[in-house]
Amino acid sequence: MDSDDDDASAVPGYKNYLIYTDESGMHRGPYYGFGSLWLPWERRGEMAEQLRGLREKHRHFTEIKWKNVTRKTAPFYHDLVEWFFRRRWLMFHCVIVRRATVNHALHKDRDQAQQKHFCMLLRNKIALFGRDGGKRYRLRVDPLPWRYPKAGEVVEKIVNAELQRDIGVAAVHDLIARDSKLTPGIQISDLLLGSVLAAWQEQAEAAHKLDMMSWCAEHLGWPSLRHDTQPTEWKFNVWHFHDPTSGGSRHARTRPVCLKHPMPSYARRSPRR
Repeated sequence: MDSDDDDASAVPGYKNYLIYTDESGMHRGPYYGFGSLWLPWERRGEMAEQLRGLREKHRHFTEIKWKNVTRKTAPFYHDLVEWFFRRRWLMFHCVIVRRATVNHALHKDRDQAQQKHFCMLLRNKIALFGRDGGKRYRLRVDPLPWRYPKAGEVVEKIVNAELQRDIGVAAVHDLIARDSKLTPGIQISDLLLGSVLAAWQEQAEAAHKLDMMSWCAEHLGWPSLRHDTQPTEWKFNVWHFHDPTSGGSRHARTRPVCLKHPMPSYARRSPRR
């Protein structure tokens, strides 16, 4: 599968981004996480066309989802991961949170703690790429899993207020909930986040799931996905969040990425972690 990206402008310098987000592990397991697939707004039609080609090649027309990786569907998902890693204009960023280290004294309830971590992911990553003036980010989210109403409006207001403080601009254009079954970008975010989180949870046993995790790790030059990256790693970024107020040490090894399909570097001042 050849890459269709030859120009240097494909480095994350596009003016407008569409960000698809998903969450996993909210109610079970030692970790939970949030994932985000980043797509230049101007290339959303191109992504849809290329995905349609992959689906037709494999005769795979059901929802893209980590839970749907089976022995039968594995060839499709294998090609999908390869396709992602060859596209300079696609990025994936996630945050992984160890449930036991969340300091609940700092939050009203579990929902507020999870919302905080979701907002932190969006704020830090947009701040990293949004320092060039005029950039705008459109967020499409799987319906947020928290009990209180208008959670999306709250997230948008919090992230924009923090971006205004950090980089001088409220860069989020809008945040809209979408049905993941009808939104391929959210589905791809689910797949990539599911692969990473499964490695951290250490609960995957099926051979096809283990193979998919290894396939993703191979593209990073890693032996497994149970590591995190430097903050400025732009193509595929894993952030293991450690709350310093909880005590103890980080349960992660930050590992350099050596991409199977090399990408240009993107030098920016590191965001807060």
